[in-house]
Amino acid sequence: MQFVNSKLQRELKAPVFSVKDIFDRQINLETYRDKKILIGFFRHAGCPFCNIRVHKLLKVYNELHPKGLEMIFFFESTEKVLLQSSFHQEVSPIPLIADPEKKWYASYGLEESLYKSTMSHIATFAQTAFEAVSKGLPTHMMASGESFSTMPAEFLIAEDLTIKEVYYSERLTDRLDVRKIKEFVEAEQLAYQ
Repeated sequence: MQFVNSKLQRELKAPVFSVKDIFDRQINLETYRDKKILIGFFRHAGCPFCNIRVHKLLKVYNELHPKGLEMIFFFESTEKVLLQSSFHQEVSPIPLIADPEKKWYASYGLEESLYKSTMSHIATFAQTAFEAVSKGLPTHMMASGESFSTMPAEFLIAEDLTIKEVYYSERLTDRLDVRKIKEFVEAEQLAYQ
């Protein structure tokens, strides 16, 4: 599926989804009102770039969840592929949503770029794969239907489901700065109004 490249902007309402995660829990964005949320869109379950990021975000979650931050992760892999990975099973309690049809990737304006993905692989794949393997993270080939050219994105969503930060990756190692996530969580709600 080619994405329609209509990128989201700050201050828009986040597209509301109601889907089951791989742990068979109903995840409805509406039920997250009154909470701050990080929504992350990743590539396939074997992508070392994405699995390193998930590994880092799990540490951030453990620090910031007690302060009110929720996280929701999307992968383009099927539920079956994600459940075969002990690493991805351990992501719970963070919802992990399989979206192999990329419906929500399109709704959130994710991009497919063969050029950007290829350049990232040429520049940093070897060291990224080595880092992932050294941390015991999955690094395997894509399964059927997964895309080499999917570019990740992350969104910070306020308590009223307004998008406060939009981050579309230009490179596969390029993600939202953790300091921005911490500032978002620790800021008073009035600072965003």
